[in-house]
Amino acid sequence: MYMIGVDDRSSIIVMLEKILKKLDPAGEHRFYTDPLKALEELDKPVEVAFLDVEMPGMDGIALAKKITHRYPLCNIIFLTGYSEYMPTAFDLHASGYVLKPFSEKKIADALTHRRYRLPDLSDRPIKVQCFGSFEVFVNGAPVKYKRQKSKELLAYLIDRNGALCTMDMMIGNVEPEKPADDATKSMMRVYIGDLIVSFFKLGIEDLIIKSSGTFGVNTALLDCDYYRYLEGDPFAISKFAGEYMTQYDFAEETRAFLEMKYYGRPQNDE
Repeated sequence: MYMIGVDDRSSIIVMLEKILKKLDPAGEHRFYTDPLKALEELDKPVEVAFLDVEMPGMDGIALAKKITHRYPLCNIIFLTGYSEYMPTAFDLHASGYVLKPFSEKKIADALTHRRYRLPDLSDRPIKVQCFGSFEVFVNGAPVKYKRQKSKELLAYLIDRNGALCTMDMMIGNVEPEKPADDATKSMMRVYIGDLIVSFFKLGIEDLIIKSSGTFGVNTALLDCDYYRYLEGDPFAISKFAGEYMTQYDFAEETRAFLEMKYYGRPQNDE
């Protein structure tokens, strides 16, 4: 996990660092005695923030408000020697409240009962890369398609994040130069058939969802960097560098949305 600890007493920081290294040895942890410095270096979503309540310059309550305004899914766990702050912590929907002096067990309990958890997508059979160029992998190998337009259609359906799409919507984004006539709709069905056959050969039968003439993807089968980003996964967000499905024009709107969400404005704005 990516966690930070902020307390103006260095002895508390040393103790917290030792505990978190033991509880989460593979995680990324940053520690600060200056809350303003912590806020200045807050460059990506934090899963857990351990915050002292009483600190000079900016108290933990104000710091928590600024962190959660930027990253709403951050788990705030307050550290303090005074129980009177508990009502304020509850008002902020904090994940935990640990009284000092704390022990390893208290910190472990706070982490176990944290409010927000990132979904475990690692066991899903289809891995999807949207950041940069679009690619799909099954069992570590890239999926092969009979037609490149079939791959483009899959990209569009994944971009739609499970929403069902009409034939006209698919044509307008995958074959924008062609009329939405019977011939083009017939070709679109060929692309859909390609996808069904390609994934059936890989042992996946229910990726494409069909309902009353509309089509979508079964997102429950996908481990997708774009979906992880939307869920607030810090690793996925750190991997986004302003590029999204770079092969496809229809992806431009989503790319601009992701830039706005992450950077606060499109990168090419001056």
